[in-house]
Amino acid sequence: MRKVLLTTLINILTTSVFALSDSPRVYHAIKTISPITIDGNAKEEEWLKAKWSDEFIDIEGDTRPKPAFSTKMKMIWDEQYLYVFAKLEEPDLWGTLTKRDAIIFQDHDFEIFIDPDNDTNEYTEIEINTLGTIMDLFMTRSYKKGGPMDMNWDVKDLQSAVMLKGTINKNDDQDQYWTVEMAIPVSSLSKSGKVYTPVIGGFWRINFSRVQWLMEKDGISYKKRTTKEGKRIPEQNWVWSPQGLIDMHIPEKWGYVYFID
Repeated sequence: MRKVLLTTLINILTTSVFALSDSPRVYHAIKTISPITIDGNAKEEEWLKAKWSDEFIDIEGDTRPKPAFSTKMKMIWDEQYLYVFAKLEEPDLWGTLTKRDAIIFQDHDFEIFIDPDNDTNEYTEIEINTLGTIMDLFMTRSYKKGGPMDMNWDVKDLQSAVMLKGTINKNDDQDQYWTVEMAIPVSSLSKSGKVYTPVIGGFWRINFSRVQWLMEKDGISYKKRTTKEGKRIPEQNWVWSPQGLIDMHIPEKWGYVYFID
């Protein structure tokens, strides 16, 4: 009982400390005891109980303009999986990449970064676009520490699905949103041979990113917007927990997911 109370107190204090602007955000993920069907809908009771995260903000923090479209996520867990569900408001559903491990952020995408033991080394990145195409990689160290990344590495037995509310690659209407649902196997997140299974009161470092391009109509579909000089306008980066600069590969800036019962 004393251990449970201490864990609760630590979580409350952590939430208060990290509630400050541009500090790492905190999410409390509830445990599920029922099977979850990965179909992009998240209709199970456990998903309905789970709270939405704070709205995503610009990667550089509150000093930058508020994102044009809403993005938010939920998480639940059991001993086998970390489950993620995200909803991304989108008036122009668009996607082009269909090959696994293509550079998915060249499309609109949703990204997940996970460091289970908070050592800022050996972490996982997963990206997905509106077509459900996956790119995943393993970083031995962050880029500023010299990397390298392993693009041949896969999240083994990853389950994922997207659901589209609208018509993709068709510009004569206005779409509403797309969703992402994933079951990320805990066994796939091993580091140096050790598996980091979620436990009640424990936490992982984690962050989420959304890459969004400015688009314009092109025939029946879309293309990326350019300047008058023909130069492509850079992408926008919206995240759950602010990084302070345009770089997702700073694990010490990521948020915290605490595992609760």
